[in-house]
Amino acid sequence: MAKQEWKPGNMIYPLPAVLVSVTDGEGHDNIFTVAWVGTVCTNPPMVSISVRPERFSYSMIRKTGEFVINLTTEALSFAVDYCGVRSGREVDKFKELKLTKEAASHVQAPLLGEAPVCIECRVQEIHELGSHHMFLARVLAVHADEKYMDETGKFNLNAAAPLIYSHGEYYGVGERRGSFGFSVKKDKKSKKTKGRRA
Repeated sequence: MAKQEWKPGNMIYPLPAVLVSVTDGEGHDNIFTVAWVGTVCTNPPMVSISVRPERFSYSMIRKTGEFVINLTTEALSFAVDYCGVRSGREVDKFKELKLTKEAASHVQAPLLGEAPVCIECRVQEIHELGSHHMFLARVLAVHADEKYMDETGKFNLNAAAPLIYSHGEYYGVGERRGSFGFSVKKDKKSKKTKGRRA
């Protein structure tokens, strides 16, 4: 199959569309959309977000060294888009969208009550890479909504209908195609019938 060669660019899609909540430590909070977010390390648990320095929330993160990553759902798609195109300089997005602030355990920035998962983060390093600066942060705590716990106590994020972002558009995650390790699991049925004569 023929492929076109393009100039270098960021083409790793889809991505989680998250809402990042911040504070200036003086009573002013903001929430904004981030697509450049990722897992960095398991032990210690670390994540990264990349933010343009001109974003209103950028200076708040630089000042406090803290933020909260709030995972989003299909039900939050309007808020996710709005928080990405409207600036906290112009509007109180929590108030405008009637979003719920909840107190975090380790940082001053609020948790988003409507999010299925909220991840408290403290900045460890800042890498000024160019158009975006990357905040490398340690995870201090994770808050998971109990309504997505099943009868065994296992957290089922997929039941929350997570929201993803791909090439300027928002999508749900779609139909399940397998679970981790399914490609190497042995078929129980074939195992039982193995060795039997037809």
